[in-house]
Amino acid sequence: MRSHNDFNIEFVGLKLGEHIFDFDVSDKFFNDFDYFDFTHTNIKIDVSLVKKTTILELNIVAKGHVEVNCDLTNEPFNQEISTSMDLVVKFGSEFNNEDDEILIIPHGEYKISLAQYVFELIVLSLPAKRVHPGVLDGTLKSEILNILEDLKPKENKKIVDPRWEKLKELITNKENL
Repeated sequence: MRSHNDFNIEFVGLKLGEHIFDFDVSDKFFNDFDYFDFTHTNIKIDVSLVKKTTILELNIVAKGHVEVNCDLTNEPFNQEISTSMDLVVKFGSEFNNEDDEILIIPHGEYKISLAQYVFELIVLSLPAKRVHPGVLDGTLKSEILNILEDLKPKENKKIVDPRWEKLKELITNKENL
């Protein structure tokens, strides 16, 4: 993975209060992470940073879409992304990012890199099963859907054992008494 200087925020020269940053995520960003599950990425990242005397509070919002393949038909479609996360940055003696919501950076640091957080935010916001919207609403026409329909188990009328019917009659007769 290469360094993502575009996703660095230098906070040392900022005044106390809120500051807004925005970033664009493209295919190159994910290629640098060696992640190739989707293409044609168009995501806008908005970061609200509130600088306080001892901590930094960040709200990271991701909106846009990525092109993924449907798990059923392998047809590409645009999967919408709309997600956010909060991150608190504290200062300590050494770097620690073991907590998902709290980042501890050494005293004397002047910038934070959001690349890993942006990557995880986007990847984890995708559904585990990716189904083309056309499959859900029935508008997608695909040979694969036809094959899946043919392979679907047919419903057969179940043959009921007559002994069970007699037992049900006993229960019904008992309730009517």
